[in-house]
Amino acid sequence: MTPKKILWINPVGTDTYDAPIQEYLDTAKDSETIIDVVSLSRGPLHLEYSYYEALVLLDTLNKVKSAEKEGYDAAVIGCFYDPGLMEAREILDKMVVTAPAEASMHIAATMGHKFSIIVGRNKWIPQMMENVVNCGLKDKFASFKSVGLGVYDFHKDEKLTERLLKEAAKEAVEKDGAEVIILGCTIQFGFYKELQKYLGVPVIDAVLAPLKWAEFLVELQGKFAWSHSKIGGYETPPKSEIESWGLESQYNMNGLWRR
Repeated sequence: MTPKKILWINPVGTDTYDAPIQEYLDTAKDSETIIDVVSLSRGPLHLEYSYYEALVLLDTLNKVKSAEKEGYDAAVIGCFYDPGLMEAREILDKMVVTAPAEASMHIAATMGHKFSIIVGRNKWIPQMMENVVNCGLKDKFASFKSVGLGVYDFHKDEKLTERLLKEAAKEAVEKDGAEVIILGCTIQFGFYKELQKYLGVPVIDAVLAPLKWAEFLVELQGKFAWSHSKIGGYETPPKSEIESWGLESQYNMNGLWRR
């Protein structure tokens, strides 16, 4: 069987979590899947603010485009905001790309009537709600629950994090009618098993979900030629415009659009 080759992109300017996420993904991937985890060479160390997200967008998209040229079958943009996901699908010719929120929510929507998302901070909620709506899953959504932790707090005191996640998720199930829980940050990886056992409902891990979704998309493409449609929203910008406007040189794209 031909290996599936997937690039996981941490869209931040630090490799702090590259190795832990690589190790975690390796425990869950299909036997024939090859995964590489990379981060950006510059930029903010987290994306808790929209301004930070805007700063990393170009470098993230360049990583995605480079991955296609290097022969990857899929890419995952590893932040629950799903930064640049729609734009990435525009610029790809064949490779599939996904991201944590989209993958997690679509999986959760098949596992129960409604799902809730556990976030770190209230700040995250408005943009994540936009993703719920954009994915067409507003009617499947029960609630957001915030545990008051930033990205780098989740693994500082894992016992505290586990307690806060249990409290928030229990309230989502008992009071909000959630039948599935989504951990709404990739740095919440590793907590799902204990929560799932405690709650008795599916708990979706935001690192594992996009990995399995990417493998699924690659399989669909290979077996049935089902992939991102290019006749509407994901139509690719004309290469003639990219070239004639000199965008590659202006934005240091290193020949990504050359024929």
